[in-house]
Amino acid sequence: MPSSKRPRKGSLQYWPRKRAEKFLPNINWDAIDYPDAKKNLKGIIAYKAGMASAYVKDETPDSMTKGKKVIIPVTILECPPMKILSVRFYKNGIVYSEILNENLDKELRRKLKLPKSKPKKLEEIKGEDYDDLRVITYSVVKKSGLKKTPDLCEMGLSGTKEEKLNYIKENLNKEISPLEIFEKGQLIDVRGLTKGKGLVGPVKRYGLTLKAHKSEKGVRRPGSLGPWHPARVTYMAPLAGQMGMFTRAVYNNKIINLGKAEDLTALKNIKNYGNINTNYILVCGSVQGAAKRQLILTRPLRTTKKQLKKNYELIELR
Repeated sequence: MPSSKRPRKGSLQYWPRKRAEKFLPNINWDAIDYPDAKKNLKGIIAYKAGMASAYVKDETPDSMTKGKKVIIPVTILECPPMKILSVRFYKNGIVYSEILNENLDKELRRKLKLPKSKPKKLEEIKGEDYDDLRVITYSVVKKSGLKKTPDLCEMGLSGTKEEKLNYIKENLNKEISPLEIFEKGQLIDVRGLTKGKGLVGPVKRYGLTLKAHKSEKGVRRPGSLGPWHPARVTYMAPLAGQMGMFTRAVYNNKIINLGKAEDLTALKNIKNYGNINTNYILVCGSVQGAAKRQLILTRPLRTTKKQLKKNYELIELR
């Protein structure tokens, strides 16, 4: 009988399998580029509230339920307004200079460690000194009642250098609403951490097949930890360990609806979350993370026709 062959369990693309160092991941903003997009931020910071059932009318072309009313699962995301903390100038892919916003809230200085030195001004940086510029934004999360300490994240901008600089000057001391960045029916990518599950065995962690019930030395474990030589357990052996709190991206999520919290009465008393007090976004399907988890919503990296043609008209949120 020939020996059975199969790929090894557990992709090394996700390696090492340990907790992420921070909640909001780094993003390659240069890859997310749309020349015809509005001259605006490429992403926002949101907080996962929970899931619900949406009663919608399906208007998707060539759909089997076109024109009918169906129920689909949706995820509720709260999106408080954001402000600009500082501006970063890049030269040859390296941070050339960073200018802190002069008119910051007094509460923010108590919550974050900020430099005490006198900041430079935007007019002091010349156009030939930098190749690109991005902004460090923070969420005004106190308006949501979720917590007091804001979350920081570097955000990319769309447009040329001059258009980016003009947008920063216009919105330097203003609150940026997510309703200005995204619109209904648009696709977005969601980046953040998954739920933490702690110490987990190899069957759940790597998807091993259970051994026969008469196997010796355990059923929910690998048959062998490796050869005699090298006389050690290699990193490729599927073993028990940390599961969850990993950085993941969910691509091409369809926005069913978005607006202010007072527009929908169903956004009250959400389990493990409470009430939504600022802005909301309803996304088709599920996204990673537990309730109250901070996430980054960005423009889509690569759109798919199947997701793009979906069209749902919200009737009721249950």
